[in-house]
Amino acid sequence: MKKVILVAMIGLSLGVQAQHKKPISKPKNEIVVEKKKVVYQVFTRLFGNKNTTNKPWGTIEENGVGKFNDFTDKALTEIKNLGVTHIWYTGVPHHALVRDYTKYGISNDDPEVVKGRAGSPYAVKDYYNVNPDLAVDPAKRLEEFEALIARSHKNGLKVIIDIVPNHIARKYVSVSKPAGIRDFGADDNTSVEYDRNNNFYYIPGQHFQVPTSDNYKPLNGEQNPLIDGTFDENPAKWTGNGSRMAKPDINDWYETVKVNYGIRPDGSKDFPQLPVGYENKSVQEHYDFWKTQDVPSSWKKFRDIALYWTAKGIDGFRYDMAEMVPYEFWSYMNSAIKVKNPDAFLLAEVYNPNEYRNYIHKGKMDYLYDKVETYDHLKAVIQGKTTPDGLSDIQRRTVDIEHHMLHFLDNHDEQRVASPEFARNGERGKPMMVVSATIGSSPAMVYFGQEVGEAGNENGGFGTHSRTSIFDYVGVPSHQRWMNNGKFDGGQLTEGEKKLRDFYKRLLNFTIKSDALMGKFQELQTVNRHETKDYDQHLYSYVRWSANEKLIVVVNFSGEKDLYFDLKIPADIIATWELKDGSYPLKDQLYGGATTLKVEHGVGTLKVNIQPNESFIYKI
Repeated sequence: MKKVILVAMIGLSLGVQAQHKKPISKPKNEIVVEKKKVVYQVFTRLFGNKNTTNKPWGTIEENGVGKFNDFTDKALTEIKNLGVTHIWYTGVPHHALVRDYTKYGISNDDPEVVKGRAGSPYAVKDYYNVNPDLAVDPAKRLEEFEALIARSHKNGLKVIIDIVPNHIARKYVSVSKPAGIRDFGADDNTSVEYDRNNNFYYIPGQHFQVPTSDNYKPLNGEQNPLIDGTFDENPAKWTGNGSRMAKPDINDWYETVKVNYGIRPDGSKDFPQLPVGYENKSVQEHYDFWKTQDVPSSWKKFRDIALYWTAKGIDGFRYDMAEMVPYEFWSYMNSAIKVKNPDAFLLAEVYNPNEYRNYIHKGKMDYLYDKVETYDHLKAVIQGKTTPDGLSDIQRRTVDIEHHMLHFLDNHDEQRVASPEFARNGERGKPMMVVSATIGSSPAMVYFGQEVGEAGNENGGFGTHSRTSIFDYVGVPSHQRWMNNGKFDGGQLTEGEKKLRDFYKRLLNFTIKSDALMGKFQELQTVNRHETKDYDQHLYSYVRWSANEKLIVVVNFSGEKDLYFDLKIPADIIATWELKDGSYPLKDQLYGGATTLKVEHGVGTLKVNIQPNESFIYKI
């Protein structure tokens, strides 16, 4: 779930050492050698679904649903072998949905405050258990997920799940909470709009009213005993996206309620502030600071949730809409997690570049979405709206935090890369993926099906084409061909899909082994755009290097042009690499081809013949 905020950006210099994550006891500028990480996001409900019916608004019986048990050892091995280090199981916490599980002690949810039939994974109903749809035996759903955690670890994958801190389902009822845990809102003073220790904001004296629209009917107009134009919420609460209306708009996040973190309705902060200089302090020092502070109730509740899952073996979290929650809370929560697991992978959905450094340095986030910068620019490039040149400006602006900016092309919120609305096909996504995976030392992420060119053409009902629906029971056709009825061997893939997956496999496996990709960056774009004959505007090039490895990356964003040119490697790079005049063999790490770097008078050149959508990663 997201709402993009566009802001002005500031410039910084190029060509410095990438910053790296630190142990909790060390100052933030101490570098720890590590290898690149690759995250594979799976929408858990859809991954193992073999049903190909795809009826709009279809039920589980009609359209099918994937289960935890579908992630077999074979499936996990193939994901690992793709070049993946972390798997993000999306939609695991128990969220509101339209299905009767009352025999398991679970209350029914009103379709008028559920999006779709399968429900939004970002309207969590019980943080201490998992979605019953995903279990073979709903009574043992938590045990089935715990077995999946263990199975993932056995196959060499770290496990990430979602935490949605800004909002929860309108009807939050935990049937699984540990002893001593109180539900959100259970102790709230509902007679006031705001109280520091209330979990929600209220609209005293007004009942909640179900949003209405001429263009939308819950369950597409299907009869249901709970669809009666009302939902029992008195007094009404603020809606998840911040709406203070008792009757939210149909486009609001009406299925959720806003969580109160001690931000007063006027926007001022009603909690302790981090002392000056804490952006330079270690995780341990942040943890020690909060041990003596009085913090709002919601802070404690979400910390307890995160530590509950950490104790079950979860290796990290993806935080939905983290920028809608104050960074002081993240300092409190993330330091508590890191003290328990120093290697925890903490990823935040943040879209405001002016706040990036606060959430990284003060909030102790490991990684943020690089959406507004790299993703948006790559999308504009592949759609012919701009040139790749701006990628160099992005590297300049974010050079001090580039290691923290996770790159992606597909995720559950965005249009599929291969959709007609984005890049038109999977081949056109290849140059973008090379840049995404190699321009920085930050992790790269792939959304399941991306590696076989899934186009998201299905209309699930609530969800529409170009994005694989997160609200409906649907199948994912290209992914299902790779899944091959549970064999996970690609047996039904087309030749083009097989070649695309092989490309992803070669690229990702190279990135997780490369020293240079954790080292330095310098763009070649400026000098070649100005000085190299036949260097087309669709090209982008740069170098990456470490003490042990030197790479030259050339990418052709054109979908039509074969390009021939002599790439120039300027004198400052040749000097830094300590290359004497002479010839140096280069081997491409993607396709295995060979060429030669010639150095004359301290300047390097290499002949490049590059086809449409092709990229080379030349290694000396």
